[in-house]
Amino acid sequence: MKLMGFNFRKISAEKKKDSFENLNLKTNLDIKNISSVKQGMFKMKEELVGVEFSFNIVYEPEIAELAFEGNILLSLDSKLARDVLKQWKDKKIPDEFRIALFNIILRKSSVKALMLEDELALPYHFPMPRVSEKKEE
Repeated sequence: MKLMGFNFRKISAEKKKDSFENLNLKTNLDIKNISSVKQGMFKMKEELVGVEFSFNIVYEPEIAELAFEGNILLSLDSKLARDVLKQWKDKKIPDEFRIALFNIILRKSSVKALMLEDELALPYHFPMPRVSEKKEE
């Protein structure tokens, strides 16, 4: 599987409160559609598959929300592409493909989310690496 393209259609960030009391973070990643993409520009042995997704980070209770929607263009070997498109008819995704797809979405969306969280002075949606002093015993 090769990533041929990734773009956001929607990026939304709203901070409703400055208080983070009883903060609870929820994330939701949803695949809206998977479809075959026909192209005539390049001769390829692989098939192109388009994916529409949404990714949301909700800071509860009603503190903030980040929302992303986008498109991904992937090049898949013909067998995997047929399997993915066949299973998608029943709104299912093969495990191998789903894991790789979710990792792409999370990686790209999390970078944008971190920038927005920093701008809005929100806590990061995952723990950042920290350096600490080693304590002697």
